[in-house]
Amino acid sequence: MKPAYLKPFLTAVFIVLFDQIIKTWVRTNMYLGQDIHFLGSHGMLHYTENNGMAFGMELGGDLGKLVLTVFRIVAVVAIGYGMVYLIKHKYNRGLIICVSLIFAGALGNIVDSTFYGIIYQNAPIFYGRVVDMFYFPLISGNFPQSVPVWGGQDFIFFRPVFNLADASISVGVILILLYQKRYFKREIPEVNSPNSEMMEE
Repeated sequence: MKPAYLKPFLTAVFIVLFDQIIKTWVRTNMYLGQDIHFLGSHGMLHYTENNGMAFGMELGGDLGKLVLTVFRIVAVVAIGYGMVYLIKHKYNRGLIICVSLIFAGALGNIVDSTFYGIIYQNAPIFYGRVVDMFYFPLISGNFPQSVPVWGGQDFIFFRPVFNLADASISVGVILILLYQKRYFKREIPEVNSPNSEMMEE
């Protein structure tokens, strides 16, 4: 493998492996719904499973589950192709690493969806449940009565339970949004500059 391809794909492989190690440990050492606190009541491992997308969101029913898994596989193939394209055309290295984070996160959850049903749940291929475990309820309280719709209701931030694959996708997307001007900047040489004349020679 060429050096330009090595770092992005090694990054993706490391994240997928580490993600699967954590999920396997949770599956084999915790029972569903168990909590292991490491930041008091504000940070814990909370073993849960879901049928759907990142942070526990779902599409309903068996058909929704199948559609989502197939969509994930198509998306991973497309993202992998996109990463190769970016490397080949020498895009910003930061952008390439961000795409590798998204690729790794999507692939990590595909392993759950595709194979965990067979391994752990006596379910057909593509019907596995995704393992989530990281839970950070940093702030909790009640919305004031004056707040429309949610007035008087309880709230928790951050409520979703997620895994390393979810976090990898989120970090990659957030960094692209934050640094998009730098990542997609194009250097256009000045036609009459000394450097461009030397290049022409």
